[in-house]
Amino acid sequence: MTDPIADMLTRIRNATLVSKEKVVVPYSKLKYEILKLLEEQGWIKKVKVVNSKKNKIFKDIEVILKYGAEGEPVIKEIKRISRPGRRVYKSYKEIKPVLNGFGMAVISTSLGLMTDKQARKRKIGGEILFEIS
Repeated sequence: MTDPIADMLTRIRNATLVSKEKVVVPYSKLKYEILKLLEEQGWIKKVKVVNSKKNKIFKDIEVILKYGAEGEPVIKEIKRISRPGRRVYKSYKEIKPVLNGFGMAVISTSLGLMTDKQARKRKIGGEILFEIS
């Protein structure tokens, strides 16, 4: 697999389209940190690391998705920005709010992963991983 983050985002996108309660993603430290950030910001309900059912040596991440009162998913769209073939870096001045603040961009900075709002506040740029709305 050349882009594990895109794979994770696609699994989440597909699960929300068919109203699944949870989705399982192969474990990596970066994916876990991204999902913890999404949990803190209220985009998903819960994230936990579990042992893989296929192979007991490996771990998986179980993501419990969040839905509104009417059953509509909280996540409407997830769009990968920076890809392995085309990295996208921006300074804090170039980072714009997603959907006028109703969405969020996840940015990989020298101080770790953070949202677009946190990056502008701390005046630090980085690689724009994806946008969520």
